[in-house]
Amino acid sequence: MNRLCIYPNEVAIITGKSMSSSRALIRQIKDVYKKKKHQLVTIKEFCDYEGLPYDEVFNMINKIQHDIKP
Repeated sequence: MNRLCIYPNEVAIITGKSMSSSRALIRQIKDVYKKKKHQLVTIKEFCDYEGLPYDEVFNMINKIQHDIKP
């Protein structure tokens, strides 16, 4: 099963930011999307906010490689 949400440790890896900056970024995204404290940020929301390609980030987080040739 593929995950739909993103966590600060993954944001840190993708953006190269520190964990504290990644947590702050997640809070900013929650504010923009008017999410409550307990609600999660989706990969799509993160990508839309940061202007990143959804498919690449989704595949990276879910460890899916579509470029493997048989």
